Amino acid sequence: MSYSIPKMKPKPALRVKIISMGNAEVGKSCIIKRYCEKRFVNKYLATIGIDYGVNKVTLKARDVKVNIFDMAGHHLFYEVRNEFYKNTQGAILVYDVSDRGSFEALDYWVQEMSSEIANKSEVDSIVVCVCGNKTDLRRRVEETEGRLWAEAHGFYFFEMSALTGEGVNEMFQVLFEGIVKTCDNGGRREPITTQLGYSKEQIEAIQRLKNARNDYERLGLMPGASKDDVNKAYRRLAVLLHPDKSVAPGSEDAFKLLVLARTSLLKRC
Repeated sequence: MSYSIPKMKPKPALRVKIISMGNAEVGKSCIIKRYCEKRFVNKYLATIGIDYGVNKVTLKARDVKVNIFDMAGHHLFYEVRNEFYKNTQGAILVYDVSDRGSFEALDYWVQEMSSEIANKSEVDSIVVCVCGNKTDLRRRVEETEGRLWAEAHGFYFFEMSALTGEGVNEMFQVLFEGIVKTCDNGGRREPITTQLGYSKEQIEAIQRLKNARNDYERLGLMPGASKDDVNKAYRRLAVLLHPDKSVAPGSEDAFKLLVLARTSLLKRC
């Protein structure tokens, strides 16, 4: 006696909408072209309003039709952009690792998206990948800064180069998989779990110690601070950055700078 195994019905095809966000010239269009067309466009051509593309992918035997809306980053095109935020399932939020201003603008882009969609549950369901692009250039934003910012917002994080293609395919794969999971989960996005083991405060302290112009700035003090002020500032930072307690990248070098700054300032008091 033989039994036939019933064939499982294929899951229905999905149609999803993805948008790009970020300042002008961070490489949003180049990332999309690198993924969709497997090429890098060397000459910069500013996106005028909205560029549109379609791609089809298959994830776990399920067809997904992806509609990508590449949104211009210049403020002049806000009136065009604001029409395209709604009904979005995924977003790539791009900054240029060689342009600190583009990283500092990420909060603005999240706020613009939230304002235009208005419905918080819809915003919370969007799968967002933060992309630090142009890793082939001299960086002004450390990877740990970008990662901490992304994970503090519950977003995925990737660094990449549209020029070389590094990291681009991996980012889109995670983005598509996250969108499909969210759709299958009734529109509820899965939380991203992190195990970095260090805080944003620690990273900010490390960056200040590395980039400060003088010892007062390293300790967060004004010129002419008293010996007591110097010691208090030192103790606060030492608790954050002592190599025995901190696993944040750069803690050891930052702690050495902290000790040197304290020694130098105490000699002036």
